[in-house]
Amino acid sequence: MRVRFSRGVITIAAIVVVLAVAISVGLYNLLKKVPQPLAIPEAYCVVRASTPGDDLSLDIEQAQMAATIAAVAARRRLPERAVVIAYATALQETKLRNLAYGDLDSVGVFQQRESQGWGRKKQLMDPVYATNRFFAALVKVKNYRKIPLADAAQEVQRSAGGYAYAPHEDNAKILAAAFTGRVPRALHCWYPPAKGQTAPPKPRTAEARRQLARALGDPAVTSTRRGWLIAAWSVAYAQKYGLTRVGFGGAVWKNEAKAEGWTTGDKSGATRVELS
Repeated sequence: MRVRFSRGVITIAAIVVVLAVAISVGLYNLLKKVPQPLAIPEAYCVVRASTPGDDLSLDIEQAQMAATIAAVAARRRLPERAVVIAYATALQETKLRNLAYGDLDSVGVFQQRESQGWGRKKQLMDPVYATNRFFAALVKVKNYRKIPLADAAQEVQRSAGGYAYAPHEDNAKILAAAFTGRVPRALHCWYPPAKGQTAPPKPRTAEARRQLARALGDPAVTSTRRGWLIAAWSVAYAQKYGLTRVGFGGAVWKNEAKAEGWTTGDKSGATRVELS
């Protein structure tokens, strides 16, 4: 049976459709004009290499791991080559992150295993402890400063693919130059305000210095290079401890979105790294 509609019904239906389309288009255009909330960029770090074009981008955790490794090496009075080997190892094992998982029972930034005598899992998840264990094993490797990096790292790690450490050597050298303080003002980080935060966080400078001492030992600035190591560590951990300013040697880092690095001409001295 065929159903027939009157012209009036058809006309009303057409009007309804036209109105629906008009309302939809109007709402769409209105929504386009409503200001959308700006996306808050993520925290980041960058290492300025001494050679143009070789800058490295890091996330905050990677920068913190790198800073800790350099501080522990300084406490143990190890050469920069030891730091390079440690960085190349960590880059291959975890991309410089403190992982709570891994192959079998491997954990931590170096993927050390409790079952292989490196320590308990809780200890291995402490980057200071894990780094000390790594260096304690590295210094026992004969001629570790002179043999190929991959060979030295493999003697420590006993990995199934020891050859994989070598490709990270160039990046490890750039990181080591920055975090050991040999190249000053090399690390720049920025972090956004916490959600709902309207004022800068209260800096926990005393806590920051205590944690630095866990890795470095005496935090006194005994040389310009050591001062820049402390400055780099402080910038890497700025977000964690609410730091917005680090000053040393006439230069200053500030946690400002428009800042692209350290600014020279500051009144900070060369005998103490200033935190605020």
